[in-house]
Amino acid sequence: MSGDDLDILVIGAGACGLAAAVAGHDAGASVAVIEKQARPGGNSSLSTGSVPAAGSRFQRAAGIDDDPARMVRDLMGIARETDDPALVERLAGVSAETVEWLVDAVGARLALVTAYRHIGHSVPRLHAPVSRRGQDLVDDLLAAVEARGIPVAVGNGATDLIVEDGAVRGARVSVGGEGAEIRAGRTILALNGFAANPDLVRRFCPEIAGAPYFGARGSTGEAVLWGERLGAALANMAAYQGYAAVAYPQGSLLSWTTIEKGGILVGQDARRFGDESLGYSGYARVVLARGGDAYAVFDQAIFDVAAAEEEFMELWSYGGLKRGDTPAALARAVGLDAAALADEIAARNAAAAGTAPDRHGRRDFGLGPLAPPFYIGRVVPGLFHTQGGLRVDGDARVLRPDGTPVPHLFAGGGAAAGISGRAGALGYASGNGLLSAIALGRLAALAAARDLGRAP
Repeated sequence: MSGDDLDILVIGAGACGLAAAVAGHDAGASVAVIEKQARPGGNSSLSTGSVPAAGSRFQRAAGIDDDPARMVRDLMGIARETDDPALVERLAGVSAETVEWLVDAVGARLALVTAYRHIGHSVPRLHAPVSRRGQDLVDDLLAAVEARGIPVAVGNGATDLIVEDGAVRGARVSVGGEGAEIRAGRTILALNGFAANPDLVRRFCPEIAGAPYFGARGSTGEAVLWGERLGAALANMAAYQGYAAVAYPQGSLLSWTTIEKGGILVGQDARRFGDESLGYSGYARVVLARGGDAYAVFDQAIFDVAAAEEEFMELWSYGGLKRGDTPAALARAVGLDAAALADEIAARNAAAAGTAPDRHGRRDFGLGPLAPPFYIGRVVPGLFHTQGGLRVDGDARVLRPDGTPVPHLFAGGGAAAGISGRAGALGYASGNGLLSAIALGRLAALAAARDLGRAP
């Protein structure tokens, strides 16, 4: 290996890094993964584990007509503009094979979600664990890594990259407080983004700066800082994934299914303040601007749909939701103005029934007028992860501004520029983060193995 310790060093043990490790190993390369946190998973563990794919065999079996071109239209329909349209096309193009690889090669327990469509998708294309818990997907990836004997060293963070004659040759690592080097033929940055770095958030995503951060602690932006020192290009840096309805004080996600199916968000004055159909990411900044505190309101029919999700039912069992047979009872349960809440529900129901326009321009009210019994839960907006990063090509090679690659360096997941467009949170479609993580991790490892002559 020309003096290298191994063929491929993967920095980061979330879904991106674990996928890269499996793909690289199966392509014949020697691979190791290092992770600065005490356990693998990162933001992938905190997600719903949903990976969008267009034209998968699971969609065909369900009678769903879909293809990458339609997925690109959907993604660009909400993103509007992106610094890298070729990456959107590339990831949509490999999305089906990525999901099928997860099931067939990794052994991931994924199923097509057909009960509803999520933000940004015109047809059902999210493939997720039945539990809708990202930890289940991470566990399946870890099991595949362990079965192959790939070393994963947790609590061993990279402090810098080794760069010789402009080429990346591995990383410097902190091991028990002591410095060490791991030299590799190719290095894959599978760290997450910079959402846990307030300075970088203020610099690149000022509209969400100051929102509570609910993502993984390790998302502190090393990939961006290292890349800038190497002269790498950055792309889509203002993009991020927010969440408008984090249950307070529990800290778990209130399923956005409750809003998609017709629920509403009201403020401390019991009044709605916008069009919730902007989506859970795009609406987060609206809630933050309103003061950062809101209440989700929905009914029994919506509750029954969301009840399929384990995290939602845990929130209910832990007392994170209150139930009332009338708007007044609902308001009393959380200390809101009863008359104002009743008026908002009535106005919302008139809009849903088509007898009056919605004051905020919302057109889709899911299951129609809300009917008793009702449910309410206190929520706050949050920042979960950033969607911009190092610009990469179709094989996840890190690029300079002139389009040439930084030698021997790859990036995926939150370290790489994503597919959510260039501005804010409005371009985030459900699953964009995990698709970028897993697809780019796999593509990076396959390309690295080919570079080194390991792949057949």
